[in-house]
Amino acid sequence: MKHGLIIFGYGLLFGIGLLVAGMSNPAKVVAFLDVAGAWDPSLALVMASALATLGGARYWLHRNTDAADREQDSGPAPANIDVRLVAGAAIFGVGWGISGFCPGPALVGLSADLAGNYAFVSAMFAGFYLFKRLHRNH
Repeated sequence: MKHGLIIFGYGLLFGIGLLVAGMSNPAKVVAFLDVAGAWDPSLALVMASALATLGGARYWLHRNTDAADREQDSGPAPANIDVRLVAGAAIFGVGWGISGFCPGPALVGLSADLAGNYAFVSAMFAGFYLFKRLHRNH
């Protein structure tokens, strides 16, 4: 329970950071991806801070959990990286580039009432549901 609250706190902090940095606005994401035009590097700073936060949380959890728990949280094994994983990552990246929405910032953006957020989040949850229905036995 204690670890869950700490992880929730990190997620809440990250969500607040997304709002403050304006990353729930898809126009800001598209400006980051427009390296040939008016490039906005601020998303790189948000990503770096997210990685630093994740690194700190993983370090703390690694030091404060036993070996069995650490083994469960080791991430995907190289043998688990397959065509489905790579294709899913590619589809995610293309969708993010086209729409400017990413699941986390889109959820945070619901509080900002940005145009398109409700449609994106609805489609995202419909995709979750369809994936679960289509891949029940995998």
